Amino acid sequence: MTTAVPMMARIGIDVGGTFTDLVAAVPERGLVVHHKEPSTPADPSRAVADGLAVILAQADLRPEEIGGITHGTTIGLNAIIQRRGARIALVVTEGYRDILEIGRSRMPSSFDLYAGKEEPLVPRDRIVEISARLGPGGVPVSSPDAAELDRVAARLRAIGADAAAVLVLHGYTDPAFEEGVAAGLRERLPELPLMASATVWPEVREYERALVACLNAYIQPLMRDYFGRLESRVRALGVPAPIFISASNGGSMSLRSAAERPIETVLSGPAAGVAAAARLGMGAIVTFDMGGTSSDIAVTVNGSPELATHTTVGGLPLIVPVVAVSAIGAGGGSVVWVDGQGVLKVGPESVGAEPGPVAYGRGGDRPAVTDCYLVTGMIDPATFLGGRMRLDADAAAKSLTDIATRLSGRVDSRPHPDSRLYTHPDSHLHVRPDSRLSAGAGPWPGAVAGPDAGFPVEDGAVGAAHRAAAGALRVATAGMATELQKIMAQRGLDPRRFTLVPFGGAGPTHAAMLAEEVGITHIVVPPTAATFCALGAAGADLRRDFARSLRRRLDPASAARLSGVLAELSDQAQAWLTEQSAAAATGNGAGASEARLSHSADMRYAGQAYELRVALDPARLEVEAISEAFHAEHERLYGFRDQHAPIELGTARLGVVGPVAELPSATVPPGTGTPAPHGRRQVLLAGAWHAADVHLRSALGVGDAFDGPAIVEQDDTTVVVPPGWSGSVDGTGNLHLRRSRKG
Repeated sequence: MTTAVPMMARIGIDVGGTFTDLVAAVPERGLVVHHKEPSTPADPSRAVADGLAVILAQADLRPEEIGGITHGTTIGLNAIIQRRGARIALVVTEGYRDILEIGRSRMPSSFDLYAGKEEPLVPRDRIVEISARLGPGGVPVSSPDAAELDRVAARLRAIGADAAAVLVLHGYTDPAFEEGVAAGLRERLPELPLMASATVWPEVREYERALVACLNAYIQPLMRDYFGRLESRVRALGVPAPIFISASNGGSMSLRSAAERPIETVLSGPAAGVAAAARLGMGAIVTFDMGGTSSDIAVTVNGSPELATHTTVGGLPLIVPVVAVSAIGAGGGSVVWVDGQGVLKVGPESVGAEPGPVAYGRGGDRPAVTDCYLVTGMIDPATFLGGRMRLDADAAAKSLTDIATRLSGRVDSRPHPDSRLYTHPDSHLHVRPDSRLSAGAGPWPGAVAGPDAGFPVEDGAVGAAHRAAAGALRVATAGMATELQKIMAQRGLDPRRFTLVPFGGAGPTHAAMLAEEVGITHIVVPPTAATFCALGAAGADLRRDFARSLRRRLDPASAARLSGVLAELSDQAQAWLTEQSAAAATGNGAGASEARLSHSADMRYAGQAYELRVALDPARLEVEAISEAFHAEHERLYGFRDQHAPIELGTARLGVVGPVAELPSATVPPGTGTPAPHGRRQVLLAGAWHAADVHLRSALGVGDAFDGPAIVEQDDTTVVVPPGWSGSVDGTGNLHLRRSRKG
């Protein structure tokens, strides 16, 4: 066992499009402090440093008392999406220069005659061929000599690339061969960062493996520059603690590892929140992360987040393991607009941190979802961010009145007698061009049916703003619900059997609307919901995934080979964790001796195009046990098994986790059972005005319970409790919302 170290404070950071979230956890004091700092898109490290200084003061911490900082970032992801990465080159086996152009020979949309293919990450004139090739069994077919390496190096020098990747056909069968080719080029080009694809990710499928290597090279210079600025700013504050980066698999890695393999961090922010939600111990959950730009969901069953080995980033396939997070809709900053056909839409464009929603008063003139929350009374302009940022309700109302005017052609707020509002199958809200926008009766008790839909009849602009805001929220919710149900159906899951865990600045505000739409009856809002991804980063375990493709028919010989490969991967994992633990020794006490290993393999029936990922018992790797594990998983997903069909082994996989010490739970005093509301205000919910009790989250104690309609305010988010729902506080401060009756 490793020697125990004093538990020092740990800092978690999540950089978002609108705010940079920070959490300080001090186990010895049982303290968790959170803070939201406006993001600085031009240089995200500046907001990190500013927020770090604030949270140190809030937690009364000296810089030397910080044991570790874990930082989630979307810089790599944004660079890929916006194509702002480095100028890179690709060295590829002779005859395969068009590998990125051809890809999988599929168009983005099979039914769109005008759809264009995604531009290759590396243009053809920066792809250099080399006479290096392996056969499918791992035997070299051709190897480059010194003259060949000189020629390729000269070509790379002439291209003037910032970084390069190497892909040898069938390189996954013998990563050392491909690495040898890369090493020969490095000797000739010591100034050029160059990485072999099988070193990054030795998995079969040449196009996808090429992309992993190219994406890693594409964002590596940018990420290294950012990590350098980040470390300089942190050290300037006098903080000596090691810095870790959140990984896309829900874990974390050292700054050095992240600089070498930045591709493993591109989806780090959302993954950290999912990992934190899994630690709540709520069983089967759907996480709902709604921030400033988008809304994401992920599924956790039996306390383990679902991992995906195939996802898409910026239109390009990515095969490294990531927490299976799916974008399902708009965020708090998503723009509310009317298209040329008179259809009310929300997103996908976001107003971002600058200028932000109209209510921010920073020069924005396009209404966003946050403006809708404000106009409908869900959030209070005076208490936003704990009162640190006062919102302009009048400006928000005016911008939404303009939306209503575009929909109706009139400012009059009274509904037109022939008004119609309905949800189209494409999840957009459609309104007759000659009608007033009118929200219909919603699913909650108390909603008034009919053309007035429960709105007070007012002359002037206010009523129109209410209608536009309510309609936009229904549009956003319908789109989210459609995507959530589709994603759950693809996994063979029923959302009604899950608990919804919302987080992000807008997640708790929108959670009940989404839950009603999909039939979820239980919501759990964590105490630090708005900064939950940062909390997940602070408590992230050290974690990395390893893989090696086999591509063999399952028989005693291949089963023995699988066992040997998993043993090799286990040795690599233990070595990696030892290195990471040495860097973390001052902060979290994780060690290789506490490592948790998970073994699995991708398998398929012969003739199938893609494999299933099947968990394996390392003590039972004989043919019979492996076959039964695959048959059982295939039957679970597809409802049948074929006992007589041959089985093929695809890729052996191993995950390693170095657990860190648990974060302190929130200290919540006992409640009175029936808390007195802090105040009351009118809130527009599903087409009806309701007098809602307003509770302060800080004043709610363990055992407190109340009925909706209610609003629960905290300094970084607002929880909406509709009519027909009730709220209660558990022993660790989680707020449980349960649907108590049907509308």
